[in-house]
Amino acid sequence: MKKKIVIGSRESALAVIQSRIVIDYLNREHPEVDTELLTMKTTGDKILDRRLDQIGGKGLFVKELDVALTEGRTDFSVHSLKDLPMEVPEELPVIAYSKREDPRDVLVLPKGADRIDPALPIGTSSLRRILQLKKLFPDAEFVSIRGNLQTRLRKLDEGQYGAIVLAAAGLKRSGLEDRISRYFDVEEVIPSAGQAILAVQGRRDSDASLFDAFADPDAQAAALAERAYVRWLDGGCSSPIAAHAIVKDGNMKLLGLYYEETRGEVVTGQISGPAAEAEALGVALAKKLSGKQ
Repeated sequence: MKKKIVIGSRESALAVIQSRIVIDYLNREHPEVDTELLTMKTTGDKILDRRLDQIGGKGLFVKELDVALTEGRTDFSVHSLKDLPMEVPEELPVIAYSKREDPRDVLVLPKGADRIDPALPIGTSSLRRILQLKKLFPDAEFVSIRGNLQTRLRKLDEGQYGAIVLAAAGLKRSGLEDRISRYFDVEEVIPSAGQAILAVQGRRDSDASLFDAFADPDAQAAALAERAYVRWLDGGCSSPIAAHAIVKDGNMKLLGLYYEETRGEVVTGQISGPAAEAEALGVALAKKLSGKQ
């Protein structure tokens, strides 16, 4: 008799697609298990009229999933790593990081448009994005936009925005790559920590070996560096902080953005070193850009 494994996921179309990536891997590599998907609407999915920093931050996207995992109703949860709080419970560790998809942010125009309508705002709820995009679009107005991917695209196509800014990974995983009008290089608009990486979360007693062939060492190193950087700066959803690591042949280049609120100054910089020292690099860059020790 096959062992049953229940995967917990947010119920949005993108979250389900990402969870299916994990389920397809398990079905392919571990035919001895029987997989099931359990979806749920999180608090963050229900409150759409305010920015995340106004309602409690990224933890609102994982609360219900954490409860299901703790109670044993699910065996693993699948998250977009960028939506996972920087502090995760010791009893619910991340046990695998997926190979990274395209980490870049992208500009999406209304269907049929070939340029931004200057009379309409650009939609994004990310202060991180706004700070960087102001340099590229100095005359634009930026207005918050919430909701899942399909909702945001619908609002865009209805004429509420001249453009919206999204993560390339979500569009590509959803088969919507053709909606991308412009890619922003990672040094042009530094992505959110963990962007384009999937995180598999389990319990301390979970069988992590199930994901040995799924886990990507380079993505894990990047994730540890980026999250260490943000965590040291105490940056959550309300803090316009960005970090992105590029890992190649055992070496890492870590890009960072820090916002000095008292002076209203955006500071960017980078650091390089061995990928094996990922978390130390993250902390070192945080100290360097913030001027704090």
